Amino acid sequence: MPPAARNRTLMLQEDELPALRRKLQRLDAAVPEASIRDSIICQDCMEAVPHMPDACVDLLFVDPPYNLRKQFSNTSFSPRSAEDYMAWCDSWLGQMRRLLKPDASVYICGDWRSSAALQQVCERHFTIQNRITFEREKGRGAKRNWKNASEDIWFCTVSNDYYFNADAVKLRRQVIAPYRSNGKPKDWNEDETGRFRLTHPSNVWTDISIPFWSMPENTPHPTQKPEKLLAKIILASSRPGDLVFDPFAGSGTTGVTAKKLGRSFAMIEQEEEYCLYAAKRIQEIPQRPHIQGYHDEVFWERNTLALQKQGTRRGESS
Repeated sequence: MPPAARNRTLMLQEDELPALRRKLQRLDAAVPEASIRDSIICQDCMEAVPHMPDACVDLLFVDPPYNLRKQFSNTSFSPRSAEDYMAWCDSWLGQMRRLLKPDASVYICGDWRSSAALQQVCERHFTIQNRITFEREKGRGAKRNWKNASEDIWFCTVSNDYYFNADAVKLRRQVIAPYRSNGKPKDWNEDETGRFRLTHPSNVWTDISIPFWSMPENTPHPTQKPEKLLAKIILASSRPGDLVFDPFAGSGTTGVTAKKLGRSFAMIEQEEEYCLYAAKRIQEIPQRPHIQGYHDEVFWERNTLALQKQGTRRGESS
C-alpha cells in the first residue's frame, strides 16, 4: 500500500544503498581529528571511541537508550535495575571525558525512569549546570497514570569556563495581553504577523514537536530527536566550526543539524540502517537546508508555520 499523500517520512531506496554505504566508516586504529570531522562511524561506540583523538570535541550530545524495553533495528534494549543502568551509563560516559576540550559542554537525554541515574553519573565526571525538561507532545494518554509527556536533558560542562550564547536561542512568543507604556509597546513588537515578544530561553521547553509522518525530517527510527531541539543546544553551546559529537547517533539528527548551522560533526551509530538514513539526510541538506521551527534566526512557538511563511513573503516583497 502506498503511503498517504502527505506522508513525508524519509525512506531508503535499494538502488541508493551502495553509494550511501561508501559514506560510512569504521575506526580500527588511532586517527587524527581531521579524519573524524563530518564522519558517520558505523560501529559500537565502545569500539570506536578509543581510537578518537584527545580533546577534540567542543560539544557532546548523548541520547542513549533509556531504561526501557525498545527495539532499535537489529538491537534490543531491555530494562535493567537502576544500579545496572547506572553502571552501563558510567561505562561509556567515562570514556567520553578524554575526548572533550577543557571548555566543552555536554547534554545527556533521559526520561523520568533514567534521569536519576544519569544525574549521578554526570556528577562523577562533569559539573552539572542545569536540567532541561521538554514537553514531548506525542503519544497516547494513560488511563491509570499521568500521560508521560516530558523528557529531561542534563546540561553539564567540563569546567566552569564554558561557552553559552543565550541570545542565539531566544523564543518568539505571541503576546496575549500586551502592555503599553506611553501608548507604545513595552518589551514586545507588533508587525503584520501579530504581536510578539522575544524571550530568553528557560530550562522548560514547550515548543518542541517530535518528528511525525508529515515532517520531512522524519525517519523510521523509534526515538528520533527533532532538529529544532538539537538546534537550540548547538546554537547555545557551540561556535561556528566547532566539532559536535554524538555517540548514539540514531538516524543522524545531531549531524544534520550541526551541518545546517555551520558546525562540524562526528557521529557513531552501530546499526547500519540508521547510519544510512543519517548519510541520506546529510546528502539532502542542500535541498532541505531549513530547520522546522527556527526561522529568521529565532525559534518560534508550535503551530506558527503560517506566520513564519507570511514573514518570509513580506521580506521578499520589501
